Amino acid sequence: MLPYARQSVDESDVAAVAAAITDPFLTTGPAVTRFEDDLAGWTGGHPAVAVTSGTAALHTAYAAAGVGPGQEVVVPPLTFVATAATAALLGARVVFADVDEASGCLDPGAAAAAVTSRTTVVASVDYAGAPADMDALREVAAGAGALLLEDAAHSIGTTWRGRPVGSLADLTTFSFFATKNLTTAEGGAVVSTSPELLTRAARFRNHGLVRDPAEQREPDEGPWHQEVHALGLNYRLPDVLCALGSSQLRRLSQFKQRRAELSARYDAALADVPEVTRPARPADADVAWHLYPARVPEDARRALFEHLRAAGVGVQVNYLPAHWHPVFADLGYQRGSCPVAERWYRQEISLPLFVGVTDDDVDRVCDLVRGFFRA
Repeated sequence: MLPYARQSVDESDVAAVAAAITDPFLTTGPAVTRFEDDLAGWTGGHPAVAVTSGTAALHTAYAAAGVGPGQEVVVPPLTFVATAATAALLGARVVFADVDEASGCLDPGAAAAAVTSRTTVVASVDYAGAPADMDALREVAAGAGALLLEDAAHSIGTTWRGRPVGSLADLTTFSFFATKNLTTAEGGAVVSTSPELLTRAARFRNHGLVRDPAEQREPDEGPWHQEVHALGLNYRLPDVLCALGSSQLRRLSQFKQRRAELSARYDAALADVPEVTRPARPADADVAWHLYPARVPEDARRALFEHLRAAGVGVQVNYLPAHWHPVFADLGYQRGSCPVAERWYRQEISLPLFVGVTDDDVDRVCDLVRGFFRA
């Protein structure tokens, strides 16, 4: 079976992990700081807080933003459910705003119509690796007195209008799950252009602990003293996984180039299949492609999915609209409220895209797609 996604691990990664596991620090050690510093090399120098997953990154970022009961967070529904769920877990009301027809990313016009005086965060998702119109969303968020968050789980290494992801929003979250553009097995990070937000994020990922005596309420308690001023969780990413992340970052440019080559090959091979809508290529972005999200007629998608799976091609669908999940349906969210995202879902099929895919693999997949529609 050719999977739709898989990590790329080589001997340098194995060596990095082996070195870390024999270090005196298995967690909260120098490899964590090194990985965070290495990440800053891809975010325009903006510092990072490493956490245990992309979901933890979202939860931490929303907490740093002060999201809570009585507030609203605007989210596109064409995303993994965590983008919405982590805001809801903090007590906020999630407001789903529709996506752009071409890109599948949050539509600034829909976001503008969704914000209210209660909006705390406008959360954009870099669908498949390509950002939304971040300048327009910045204006929407600023006009509502809200923070702009970029869920960049798909897009580390992407630049938009010459600026790297990580420098475009007040808060940016990354995921380093095994299927992503680089991996720490499980892991994620929060990046911020605001020192205050970053400090809040760093505290939240470590139980909310305050160790600086200058900031403590009872600093004379003793040299061992630490306090919690606001509740947090243990979202610390261990040194072993951070060492893997630093090693992977040294090859991120290669990963990005190979994914671009494969995506372009799909484009060329499917150009003569009119039933397939290929991904839009934003003129103002240099995209680190995470997915190859083709779209096909709604009445053909499931049959094509099953046809490819039967032929040993591990396709996927990204994603069930977040407001369709029963947990949100039970809260009163209605199907039909975001028609563009819902149409995307009914048409979308992700073809295999990862560094280990060969040119022959792409050609075979495209032959199978072409044969399906010409049968």
